[in-house]
Amino acid sequence: MRTRIRRIPPGWPDTIRRGTINFSPAAAVALLSRLLRVALDVKLPLVAVVLAALISVPAVYVIRLKLRDLRVARELARTGTVLPPHWEGKEFGNRDILREGVEKIKNGYVGDGFWEKIDELGHLHAIRVLGDTTYLTNDANVVKSILATDFADFEKGDVFRDTMNSVLGVGVFNSDGKFHRMMTRPYFSRDRISHFELFDRHTDLAIRKMKERFRGGHAVDFQDVISRFTLDSATEFLFGTCVNALKSDLPYAYNDAVAPRFAREPNAAERFSTAFAGAQELIAWRTRVSWFWHLEELFRDPTGEHLQVVDEFLNPILEEAIAKNRAAKAQDQGEGGDKQKDDETLLDHLVKLTDDPVVLHDETLNILIAGRDTTAAALTFAVYLMALYPHVFQRLRAEILEKVGPHQMPTFDDVRNMKYLRAVINETLRLYPIVPFNVRMAVRDTTLPNPNPNGPRIFVPKDTPVSYSVFLMHRRKDYWGPDALYFDPERWLDERLNKYFTANPFIFVPFNAGPRICLGQQFAYNEMSFFLIRLLQNFSQLELDLSAQPPDARPPPEWASAEGQKGKEKVIPKAHLTLYVHGGLWVKMTEAEKDA
Repeated sequence: MRTRIRRIPPGWPDTIRRGTINFSPAAAVALLSRLLRVALDVKLPLVAVVLAALISVPAVYVIRLKLRDLRVARELARTGTVLPPHWEGKEFGNRDILREGVEKIKNGYVGDGFWEKIDELGHLHAIRVLGDTTYLTNDANVVKSILATDFADFEKGDVFRDTMNSVLGVGVFNSDGKFHRMMTRPYFSRDRISHFELFDRHTDLAIRKMKERFRGGHAVDFQDVISRFTLDSATEFLFGTCVNALKSDLPYAYNDAVAPRFAREPNAAERFSTAFAGAQELIAWRTRVSWFWHLEELFRDPTGEHLQVVDEFLNPILEEAIAKNRAAKAQDQGEGGDKQKDDETLLDHLVKLTDDPVVLHDETLNILIAGRDTTAAALTFAVYLMALYPHVFQRLRAEILEKVGPHQMPTFDDVRNMKYLRAVINETLRLYPIVPFNVRMAVRDTTLPNPNPNGPRIFVPKDTPVSYSVFLMHRRKDYWGPDALYFDPERWLDERLNKYFTANPFIFVPFNAGPRICLGQQFAYNEMSFFLIRLLQNFSQLELDLSAQPPDARPPPEWASAEGQKGKEKVIPKAHLTLYVHGGLWVKMTEAEKDA
């Protein structure tokens, strides 16, 4: 089974590669000096050799950049294309942009930092930081080109794979080939009754845990509860074995008088959850500091200790599944092996296709990240928004009581027929798309549509990363109307639906689009819908408990003057690979009357 302790820390390969390229001129100077001495008996002064070697490094670097720029200029002239506007900083190598961008990611709002010039520079611009150029965009036509119409020209790329490899490995999120998607697609191709039964078991436990706390007058961190719910659901869905995160005691708020009495060491499920999140935090941080992360990880892989905890849970399950499948094949030579059973787990399905432990490990871990974090984030923000907008909560609850009733378990038909429920989920995903930023790498010289419809196409040199922000695209007024910055589920039910979304579907891509659209999209909609229905059947009122919010998890006062949702924030949205609420989402709820 795959081990996550690497022999060589992840910083070394790229550092060696860059060092070889950048310092080869100095080595060439030293070699030339040696050849002159040996072949021609010419001895150059040591000071002259050292100075020449030192000067050669930046000189050759600048020459290499100039040659690259000349090649691009020739291509522009040949193709009639242009480069996007460049954001120019004040310091050499735009170090000020990097420094200020990292600072605003830490302490600002989602989209601050590297993205704050996106509107000013025309929705597609370039930043060159210490020689590395990245394009940034929130234009729907550009996103459509990257994800669909010019899909073959863009991949995750080697830089992304290197950044994510220590956690995602060769899994579907870190791969460009079709093999991984072909393995999992059949399992997501139809709704299963067993999925709703699975959801119901874990939803019931989550709601009972919350009721216990509410009855004692305590606030509950809904983000924590829903992360436990999605982790338990995802592990049972994937492996048939649940991590049982919901069986652990829920945390108390920092200011709750009883909190010190219940302090304890984290159990296995909590260690797994913490390690799972910690690994994602680290690889997300790598994406924000360009190639500098390699220098920080020359002597250790900080993701290793987190993945070791994850693997203590994951590896025995994979080993058992592989052994079980091999035994079954030996017994009946695979008879009926291709048939899907309704109680078959995703791992049962995968081991029929491969027994490669590395592929199985990375594939299941990737899907576990998708199954746990994305749904948990969407439900966290849905509950947050309903707490901010009580009329939305009440209208959705009325629809649930009318269509499903106060106690009945919802069916697939119930979920499909509940228009306002879908509108609430879609509006949540519009304002808080779970993966707010993504990136693709140009695998060849190519072009992208110019956001200016009257301008020529934009040239994209080979190996240029193009980062796109669904978060910012979903909040553009020219795409969604003058109220784009505000939460309003009605936009999915009234004339605005046809005016904006139907006319241009690529303005809303919370699950990606094109050949790499999320395979589990419908599964996620079903899980989110099911939980919200059960939640609102059980509770008749919902409110934020802002006093329970940790002091460092409260929005700065200056946000209050901002337009739209940012000005209404009562929590701090943050992002690693996915969005989350910094410090948790502390709420109180009122139980519905039993005879309702």
